[in-house]
Amino acid sequence: MAYEWHDFFGNAGLVLIVGTYLLLQLGKMTSDHLSYSVLNGLGALFIMISLYVDFNLSAFILEAFWILFSLIGIWRVVAARSVQQPETG
Repeated sequence: MAYEWHDFFGNAGLVLIVGTYLLLQLGKMTSDHLSYSVLNGLGALFIMISLYVDFNLSAFILEAFWILFSLIGIWRVVAARSVQQPETG
């Protein structure tokens, strides 16, 4: 079996998702930080790139939801920051 470009993206996505979850469990990261959702979303995107070549419907649906939930997390963090920012003027 040859290791191809799409395998690299799939493995990088796996490392991002699993690594982010490990950091969460070790208390090195919290789920309300922007980096948590960004890293999860990037990981899911990388896995979806690998699925472009070797498609699996179940994995694709799972990663699509993972990206959706990550986008919700990103939106919540950004929205919370904009509410907390005092207006200058």
